[in-house]
Amino acid sequence: MTLVSTKEFTKEELLDRVQSNAEELFRSGTFFCTEAVVQTLNELLGKPYDENIVKLASGFPIGMGKAGCLCGAVSGGQMALGMVYGRVSGEDMNEKMFEKAKSLHDYIKNEYKSTCCRIITKEWVGDDFKSAGRKNHCITITGKVARWIANEFIEDGQIQVKQ
Repeated sequence: MTLVSTKEFTKEELLDRVQSNAEELFRSGTFFCTEAVVQTLNELLGKPYDENIVKLASGFPIGMGKAGCLCGAVSGGQMALGMVYGRVSGEDMNEKMFEKAKSLHDYIKNEYKSTCCRIITKEWVGDDFKSAGRKNHCITITGKVARWIANEFIEDGQIQVKQ
């Protein structure tokens, strides 16, 4: 997702692009859920982090290394929130970090009744992530998380859009 300037897009146009980009990165096989969210939001922010940052996300897909625990898209979303609200050694914690992290958790829990990969994908239990149905389900969640994070950044003034 190469953006010359986020100010060239309305909020909805930008959110659509973010969602579409995250979904396409997953759909194409370029990345899994966590990686697609991190990559998309790092690009949206103008690459404040080297593109290799996506490597930090590589152990989280399919519920943390296929363990079926925390949804990988949620893990990626939490990492992306840290890109803006995180801290470095010695800094005070930005209270927005906890607020936004909890809000993402609650958004997914309200939407899917869980943040656990194996619960969110229980309809496809035993398919070892091979079915098109499960992949499409996870692509949708990945896009929704990227969109939700981008919306938070816009609402908080971290990303500027065309008015």
